[in-house]
Amino acid sequence: MKRKNVTSLLALSWAVACGVILVACSGNDRGEDIPGPSDLYSPYVTKVLDFCPAPGQFTNTMPTWQEGDTQETINKKVLDIIGNNKGGMVSLGSFGGYIVVGFDHTIENVSGQRDFRLLGNAFYSNQNPNPNPSREGGNCEPGIVMVAYDKNKNGKPDDDEWYELAGSEYSNETTLKNYEITYFRPDENKTPPEVEEGALVIDPEYIHWVDNRGNDGYIVKNMYHKDNSYFPQWIEGEELTLKGNLLPPNGVDEGTAFGKGSYWVLYAYDWGYADNHLNAEEGSTFDIDWAVDKNGDPVTLPGVDFIKVYTGVLQTCGAVGDTSTEVCGVEDLHLLKK
Repeated sequence: MKRKNVTSLLALSWAVACGVILVACSGNDRGEDIPGPSDLYSPYVTKVLDFCPAPGQFTNTMPTWQEGDTQETINKKVLDIIGNNKGGMVSLGSFGGYIVVGFDHTIENVSGQRDFRLLGNAFYSNQNPNPNPSREGGNCEPGIVMVAYDKNKNGKPDDDEWYELAGSEYSNETTLKNYEITYFRPDENKTPPEVEEGALVIDPEYIHWVDNRGNDGYIVKNMYHKDNSYFPQWIEGEELTLKGNLLPPNGVDEGTAFGKGSYWVLYAYDWGYADNHLNAEEGSTFDIDWAVDKNGDPVTLPGVDFIKVYTGVLQTCGAVGDTSTEVCGVEDLHLLKK
C-alpha cells in the first residue's frame, strides 16, 4: 500500500471516515481436483458475535444505526460490512469499544509463523512537521487483540477462554492494567459551552466519562461530525462501562511543537496491535504464541476460534477528534498461504 499524503486536518478526518481497504483473496494452487483447506473453509470472518463501540465520532455511522436496530441487527450489519472478505470498515469508538468475530474453522497456531492478519485503515503521513521522527506515524489507532480457543466446543467464547496477545507495549510501565471507564449518555438537547467562532471543536464537554483511577473527562464533538450522536444508540441505559488495558497515548501535536500550527501525528507502536501498521506490512500480522493469561504468563494454544479487538487508547487529538480503532476484516494466513 502506498503512503497517503495528509495535507490538512480536514483531509485526515475525511480519510479516516471514508477509507476503504480492499483485500485480495489468493486462489487454490493445489489443482482443481484436489481440495485444500482453503476450499473447505473460509479464510475470513464468518460470524460477528458482538459489537459494542465506545462513544466516538464514527459511532452510529460505521455501521449506520437506524431506529429499531437491536444488537442482533447491528451484528448482522457488521458482518455484512467486514465478513467474508467484503472489505468494508467499522469503527470501535474510544477506549474499550470492541468487536468479537468468529470463523468456520480454528485458525491454526503454527510454530514460528504469524497466524492471522487484522485489516484496518492505518496510514502514515509524509507531511509530518517533525523532520526526524523516531517511528512511523500518521493515522495509527492501536487496538488491543484478544483470542479464544473453543476448548469445550460449545460454539461460543466463554469468559475463561480469552487471552491477550501481548504486543510491544504490554510491559510498558505506562500501560495501565485492569483499566475501567464509564461513559454517560449525553443530553443531545443541552446547550454546549461557548466556543470561539469557527472553532473546530464545537462541544468540548459532550460525553462525560469517569474511570477507576479517579479521573474524568469528556469525549468532545467536532464540526466534522456535528449531526450524529456519538453514543451507541442501540445500547440501553444511561451508562456504558468498558474494561481492558489502557495503552499510553500515541498522538502528538507535531505542528504546534515545531511552530507550524496544529498538526496531529498518531504514531505506530512497534508490533502487536490492530489498525497500527499498513495492511501490507508485517506489523498487521499476529502470532498466537504471543498469548498471555490474566497474570501475564504465556499460554500455549493449538489455535483460535474467536478474536476480540478493542480500542486501546483514550485520547482526543484536537479537531481530529477521538482516537478509534477501525476494523476491516481478518485473514487466516495459513489458508491463504501468506
